[in-house]
Amino acid sequence: MTSLSPVPVSVASRRRGSRQLAGTGALLRLALRRDRVMVPLWVLLIGGTTASATNTLGQIYDTPAERAGVVTSMAANSSLRSLYGPVFNDSLGALVTWRYVAFMAAFAALMSLLLVVRHTREEEETGRQEMLSAAMVGRRAPLTASLLVALIANTGIALLVVLGLAGEGMGGALALGLGIGGVGMVFATLAAVAAQLTETARLAKGLTAAGLGLAWVLKAAGDAASDDASHPLTWLSPIGWAENLRAFGGERWWVLLLFAGAVAVLTGLAYVLTGRRDIGMSFMPARPGPAEGRIATAAGLAWRLQRGSLLGWGIGFLVAGVMFGGITEGVADLVGDNEQTKAMLARLGGQSGITDSFLAAMISMLGMIAAVYVVQSVLRLNGEETSQRGEPVLAGAVGRVRWAAGHLLIAFGGAALLMLLAGAGLALGYGERAGAILGGCLVLIPAIWLIGSVAVLVYGLLPRAAVLGWVYAGLCLGLGWLGAAFDLPKRALDVSPFEHLPRLPGNAMEWTPFLTLLALSALATAAGLAGLRRRDLQTG
Repeated sequence: MTSLSPVPVSVASRRRGSRQLAGTGALLRLALRRDRVMVPLWVLLIGGTTASATNTLGQIYDTPAERAGVVTSMAANSSLRSLYGPVFNDSLGALVTWRYVAFMAAFAALMSLLLVVRHTREEEETGRQEMLSAAMVGRRAPLTASLLVALIANTGIALLVVLGLAGEGMGGALALGLGIGGVGMVFATLAAVAAQLTETARLAKGLTAAGLGLAWVLKAAGDAASDDASHPLTWLSPIGWAENLRAFGGERWWVLLLFAGAVAVLTGLAYVLTGRRDIGMSFMPARPGPAEGRIATAAGLAWRLQRGSLLGWGIGFLVAGVMFGGITEGVADLVGDNEQTKAMLARLGGQSGITDSFLAAMISMLGMIAAVYVVQSVLRLNGEETSQRGEPVLAGAVGRVRWAAGHLLIAFGGAALLMLLAGAGLALGYGERAGAILGGCLVLIPAIWLIGSVAVLVYGLLPRAAVLGWVYAGLCLGLGWLGAAFDLPKRALDVSPFEHLPRLPGNAMEWTPFLTLLALSALATAAGLAGLRRRDLQTG
């Protein structure tokens, strides 16, 4: 009788590890196929914007004296430092880092958390992960594939930054690219942990976004207190780590160890957590509802589903308004006699003086971000439909228009509320001209609503192409942010509804475009609801 020798422990451990990662390659290919549009758009937006910044800032600060003036102004202006961060050098590459590193790192973090939650908790919430796990898919394969997607996207951003800024110095370009990508990976792994802790994708995104907001606040407070990013609060923020890499300002390569350590710890924690729970379960399960229902209407259900998102957006807009209002006084000192900067502010905010132009430009930027909220809120309808949660509601005495109206009321009403909060924050931070600032915020509502109405129209007529609502919103954001910098022709800028509204404060009110955009928004929404009434659910 032949005896069987025991398998060595190390070999058995390797086999268990390989089984837990089985199917990772297939899941990675599937994820990249699903994100074949979204990932390249994010990479081009973040990496391409940063890489092309040398042309923009080179035109604005085209002499050594003007660049040196920026360094001097930022050292003396704590309110502007809280927004942009410190300047470590008067080279063009250092100015690009100063202006873009914090914002692009935040966008990379946002991209990463959306990607990871999309391919982990969202897959479990819809039931697709359970179906995949019935095949040869290891327990940790979905998490690994999602982190690899985030790694590929952040690597693409870093490569674009390096290629675009290599002419200013390869070391600085590499540090800037790795800093932005490093922040993205920190929040990718943080999202991976949140996806294990929570039961819904919405809550996982909310928790990670709250972490991003906290990182920004810590960075802003630290930068306001110190002109060289050395304050302890700055070091508590991953965005502050990207600043402290000091791209184009005497690179500190050892700061990369902070990114590597945070990613390693959070990844290990996510792997431990995913191995200790069942698919679809979480460590923070939802509490059971009351014995008797408290939601009596479709609008009440929509409010219950979207109130957390609106609260988070509202807090963000109020805080952003206070920050922008607080730095308004220092804008004139920063701009000085720089004609290029004055011309750019005029294109963004109108010909009404530096202060009014800056306020109008900030209001316009907040309005474009509010358009992101309204599209997200409108397309929650599509999520409810595709996840089959809308069908039980419609099986009762609830019509499709009434069901959709609850979500649309929160989408459009919430967007108006966000602009009111932004105006209140700006007025509070600036300390004067509250009426003019609130008027400037409210006048943008028709443009925001029209972008949301396009999303309603696409969802109602072509639900499988609902992503086109995001495409149009992204196009409007790109035109608004980059159009003035690249001096695009008016015909191209007119694609965005924001271009047709007056820029307040400082300019005269024009009622014709205001009312026209309101009418177009109403027509597009009505057409979308008519399409929703006539088409089949799920099949489109």
